[in-house]
Amino acid sequence: MTRTPALPVEQAGATWSGCHTFAARELLRPRSIEQLQEAVAASTRIRALGTRHSFNDVADTDGSLVTVQGLPERIEIDEQGGTVTVSGGTIYARLAERLGATGWALANMGSLPHISVAGAVSTGTHGSGVQHRNLSDAVRAIEAVTADGTLRRWTREEDPDFAGRALSLGALGITTALTLDLVPSFEVRQDVWFELPWAALLEHLEEIMGAAYSVSVMPDWSSRERAGKVWLKSRTDAWDDALDPARFGARWARTPHGERAEGQLPHQTDQGGAPGPWWQRLPHFRPDANPSRGDEIQTEYFVDRRDGAAALAALRDHAERFAPLVLVSELRTVAADDLWLSPAHGRDSLGIHLTWANDPAAVLEVLPVIEAALAPFAPRTHWGKWSTLPGEAVREQYPQLPAFRALAEDADPTGKLRNDYLERMLGLGRG
Repeated sequence: MTRTPALPVEQAGATWSGCHTFAARELLRPRSIEQLQEAVAASTRIRALGTRHSFNDVADTDGSLVTVQGLPERIEIDEQGGTVTVSGGTIYARLAERLGATGWALANMGSLPHISVAGAVSTGTHGSGVQHRNLSDAVRAIEAVTADGTLRRWTREEDPDFAGRALSLGALGITTALTLDLVPSFEVRQDVWFELPWAALLEHLEEIMGAAYSVSVMPDWSSRERAGKVWLKSRTDAWDDALDPARFGARWARTPHGERAEGQLPHQTDQGGAPGPWWQRLPHFRPDANPSRGDEIQTEYFVDRRDGAAALAALRDHAERFAPLVLVSELRTVAADDLWLSPAHGRDSLGIHLTWANDPAAVLEVLPVIEAALAPFAPRTHWGKWSTLPGEAVREQYPQLPAFRALAEDADPTGKLRNDYLERMLGLGRG
């Protein structure tokens, strides 16, 4: 089988933030499922590329990259089943806006709505909320082109290995569509606290992180006194009028009439307590604006939520080493799940996120300091972000990894879907 001459081919380029340049020879952009099948079957090395929002080489290959964003869009709601089937290349902003015109919603979203559904699911992207699992856990069915070019479909109800497929780092196939669980639509208000003391955060971490439907803390590592801001995203039908940040030594953000809330940037979703649709409040950033900062490096480590305060205290002891490099930091919670490669597998987790200045040498110097401080708490790293944790340390955190490796070997015996990252982190041979 040979590649059709009509298949568009581009240069692979770099990630969104520019901190990783792809080694792939080319980027393929098929316009049909058939073109995708042909490309996969004909390749010796191939990996899927989403919206380039990873910060490392998780998606890279020494062969060809392929994007599914050129495939025909699918957004098909099953009213009776309470699901939506969406093409893998569709971004969350597009899906959410379409759902916004119906009575349905996604239970949660990541901070950026600009990312593709398949890319987010395959790397364990998450929002925040003590009751919310990562976005991969919403997957009920997967459609993918496997290593031999066959289009396959698996469902949560019928496939005994489904917990290994939903979050698979691209090792099992090129995802073309996903069926996701939906919930009834709801409204959200977004409020902000300022000047939360570190002492209060460490003493009341569980209470603060559970104070709303979705909570994010933006810690200031350069301060010994003030931890910083808290973003609270509350369902309007569950708003707690008695919630008082003064009890924790913080204060509400000021919201001048007719103006943006105190500290709110133009590219962020509306704050100040104004009710709005779920899809316009759960992400941090507006879909019609540039996400985050760009020109940056990101890391994130997950610890058991029960160890959260102790882990933060341990990091504070070394903050003078890394704080000057931090552009922004965020603490989020992710509920436990049973997905084999999920960073929240088997434990309610606290995600400790750091966005760094794009200074690779300086970041690589401080990451071991952070990882050593977190070592007593068995940290797991975000699959799409920077880490210097050795592969052996990563692998020992995933009890289902042997089962996943067996699944990958069966799905791709020649290793065409694997790369240096999967070999380094998961011990998956490249065939």
